[in-house]
Amino acid sequence: MAESPFDVAGIGNAIVDVLAQADDAVLDSLGVAKGVMTLIDADRALALYGAMPPGVECSGGSAANTIAGVAALGGKGAYIGKVRNDPLGEVFRRDLHRQGVTFTTAPSEEGAPTARCLVLVTPDAQRSMQTYLGACVSLGPDDIDPAIVEQARVTYLEGYLWDPPQAKDAFRKAATIAHGAGRKVSLSLSDPFCVERHRTEFLKLMADHIDIVFANEAEITALYQTGFDEALGRLKGDVEVGVVTRGARGSVVVSGEQTVSQTAEPVVKVVDTTGAGDLYAAGFLYGYTQGRDLGTCARLGGLCAAEIIGHIGARPAVDLAGLVANTLMQTV
Repeated sequence: MAESPFDVAGIGNAIVDVLAQADDAVLDSLGVAKGVMTLIDADRALALYGAMPPGVECSGGSAANTIAGVAALGGKGAYIGKVRNDPLGEVFRRDLHRQGVTFTTAPSEEGAPTARCLVLVTPDAQRSMQTYLGACVSLGPDDIDPAIVEQARVTYLEGYLWDPPQAKDAFRKAATIAHGAGRKVSLSLSDPFCVERHRTEFLKLMADHIDIVFANEAEITALYQTGFDEALGRLKGDVEVGVVTRGARGSVVVSGEQTVSQTAEPVVKVVDTTGAGDLYAAGFLYGYTQGRDLGTCARLGGLCAAEIIGHIGARPAVDLAGLVANTLMQTV
């Protein structure tokens, strides 16, 4: 793969996460749907924030988690996303910079505040997310920096961001720039509900612009409205590389005539599944941009996902580069 200042450039919702532990009774009392991401308005965000148990606040957002993971592995990451020029926006920016990620998108000077995601984690490690998008929805084509996209080996698009019309235009612009520079474009399907809302558009986006797709089992079967095996076969015909995570059953990667199955990495205790798919994508894309074979990429993804589900929060709690070093050495 050609030399590049960036391994992966992510485009997504710039969100500050608020994570708290709760049981099913608390979810019911707060009217929170379990195990999915639900979009909420400003009033609901304020009320829920005041009613939920005490939590931990940290920068988040699916694509931002992935890019932070790439940087933690020793890769070169860049991020494009919209925050407001408010305290949470500054927290988000400082956090990415501290992790070594290039983030130069200009903040909004007016309008909605920086987005936040209220995450309730139940004892079974399921995460239920209530998301106020705030300033995220204002990201548009003018925020796409051609220099960053042209210089990234892979541009990674977050499916959650597909809702606003201007964000769709931003995705298409970024994909066109990337392919014009001979680079790859990747898409995360993000969430089954997201797929249900945008199935036809996602399929067209994949056909026109996408080289690498990341999905979990529920998302890929929702996309093709069929069983897993048939969905996997159709994915193989639609993109250059298809990556499907299956929780405790590991992951499957398809590319042309090649199918790679990877077992899940052992985990002492599953604490919080928030960010598991994001960090799997980080490990896979890090391996991919370093020229590793698909099996090694899947193994790296699994290692990163296993680390993230062992603690609260969607950012690594250990030295990821050290964690995967032995795996890379074993596959040289």
